[in-house]
Amino acid sequence: MKRFRGATRATALLSVAALLLTACGDTTNNDEDATTGDVTDEETEATEAPAETDEEETDAEPEPEPVPEDVVAVPVWIAFTDGRLDWTRQVAEDFNQQIEGYAITIEGYDAYEPLFDATLLAVDQGNPPAVVQYFEAATTEAADAVSAAGEPLFTSVEAAIAGRDEILGVPVVIDDVVDAALNYYTLEGEMRSMAWNTSSAIMFNNMTMLEEYEVDIPETWQDVEEACETIMSSDDPPPDCITWPNHSWFTEQAIARQDEVLGNNDNGRTDRATEVYLETDAMIDWLDWWKQLQDDGYYVYTGVQRDWTGTYNAFAAQQVPFLIYSSSDTTLLTDEGEQAGFEVETSFFPYNAESDDGGYIIGGASLWLIDGLEQEVEDAALAFMNYLSNPENAADWHRETGYIPITNEAVDQLEGEGWFDESPNSRTANEQLDAAPDSPATAGVLMGNFVAIRDVITEAIEDILVNDLDPAERMAEAQTSGQQLLDEYNSLVVGG
Repeated sequence: MKRFRGATRATALLSVAALLLTACGDTTNNDEDATTGDVTDEETEATEAPAETDEEETDAEPEPEPVPEDVVAVPVWIAFTDGRLDWTRQVAEDFNQQIEGYAITIEGYDAYEPLFDATLLAVDQGNPPAVVQYFEAATTEAADAVSAAGEPLFTSVEAAIAGRDEILGVPVVIDDVVDAALNYYTLEGEMRSMAWNTSSAIMFNNMTMLEEYEVDIPETWQDVEEACETIMSSDDPPPDCITWPNHSWFTEQAIARQDEVLGNNDNGRTDRATEVYLETDAMIDWLDWWKQLQDDGYYVYTGVQRDWTGTYNAFAAQQVPFLIYSSSDTTLLTDEGEQAGFEVETSFFPYNAESDDGGYIIGGASLWLIDGLEQEVEDAALAFMNYLSNPENAADWHRETGYIPITNEAVDQLEGEGWFDESPNSRTANEQLDAAPDSPATAGVLMGNFVAIRDVITEAIEDILVNDLDPAERMAEAQTSGQQLLDEYNSLVVGG
């Protein structure tokens, strides 16, 4: 591994990114997983529900085994400390046994903040990891980080692969990544980071309750209103009709489904975003509908921002028949129903029937390749990235975690095995993402300081729900705050 001398500027820019992230607390696993464990303030910021945790997992994770001197060490750092870390370490062990002369080591962090801090320290000391996992909302910050020489701290994964079909005998799968993830992590025509843990927001339906109230699964916002009116006006209604966490990620889904963007320059895709759009018609229509659901007594707000656990538990306890949530909890929520004696069926996130042009976007994280590695280290890192998502591993990752199978061949393999026949709810997220048209809206926004801007959106929505504020007026305030955050970031990174 090459020595990173004079990394002051790199550290400064990464420090900026870390400070921007920690300022709003959104530095944790932005992946949706089990929600019944203890939840930290940081975990509630993620675009996916925090994973189940046992009390034993509060202890520090054991360090990877020392690497023998006669092999090439390839450190990979990820923001998991639960079963996903164990799974990844097992895959690394399999890789090491198959590819002689290399040692992939996996180090787990319980959140993105300590992962950022460790990366900063390693860069400053000239001994960074080879691969780092970052969540999707921080994509712009990762892409903007530069070395002391002004070069990107991370190198493009696609450029490093350089058109090869295999690396160290490992087939390259980057060209087979499903479109939704490929589009999100493609910057300036190249897939900059390797998509990995990926999910979408879908709806979970208590079919036992729907049959009791004689309503069908709603497809549109208007259908949700009609279904909830029928359910809540019945002789024996549940406490509430529908819920989802107050997290900006769900709002981003609703905006993209209306084919609207959150920033100029095609959502930051054709050039750097310099304007944030938080008061568009699509935004106000979504928030008007959301608030009206609450005013009508249909939607229940738990009173806690980003409350993955409270909303999950409301559905599991049959307090609501509808839950909009992360697809990565599909197996868990399906099992909750089986254990409690009710049937769970998944469906697409409801859309506005008056604006049916867009599609839904991903959540999750990707793997970034450090620039300046020795060629043998870089090749091993690239080989492992592709090995991690080969059809067999991608399919197993989906079955074990609930994340979508990240490659088309993995989807085909699961189809051939009959997995989706056995677990039809697991099919919904991929189908929803596949149905999205290719547009700037469905590619997802790339924007500096977007993590903090997410907080601005979430806080504004809480004001609207809790303090009965007019959505248009409150989002006008959010627009001012969001634009200021974007301007500050752009001024710091590009000047002017």
